[in-house]
Amino acid sequence: MSEQFEPIIVGFLCNWCSYRAADLAGTSRIKYAPNMRAIRVMCSGRVDPQFVLKALLEGADGVLIAGCHPGECHYVEGNIKALRRYILLKRMLNQWGIEEERVQLVWASASEGNILADAVDRMTEQIRALGPLQWRQLVLGGNGYQSLQVAKVEAAMEEV
Repeated sequence: MSEQFEPIIVGFLCNWCSYRAADLAGTSRIKYAPNMRAIRVMCSGRVDPQFVLKALLEGADGVLIAGCHPGECHYVEGNIKALRRYILLKRMLNQWGIEEERVQLVWASASEGNILADAVDRMTEQIRALGPLQWRQLVLGGNGYQSLQVAKVEAAMEEV
């Protein structure tokens, strides 16, 4: 019996809206995929693209960024900043050959637990269909850190 691939999704959730939407979904017993690992940030505008890249490099198959609806940010324009970063990040990932479904942005207010739950379910299914992210092969061309270490060992063995 073969196991079905279960993606790991890192979710950066805005403290004021999306994190509370996730909490509402839980207290309302709305069922959604348990694949998302939630990280609370004060604002979606504080999600630096480096955080997304680090999550993908460290083994996440996808990243969900969730924040307040545009015009309702507790920090005035934080979610607009997040949107601009998201667009640039998707362009960069596209150039590396990483599917755009792996990084998503969703707006969910504190009262929209069902919207956040639907977004997590949808993203889980999309990434499950794509399969695991092969970061080292896609981005590093198979020349990642482990490959470099193997080459150093092989070179040392040849000298002996």
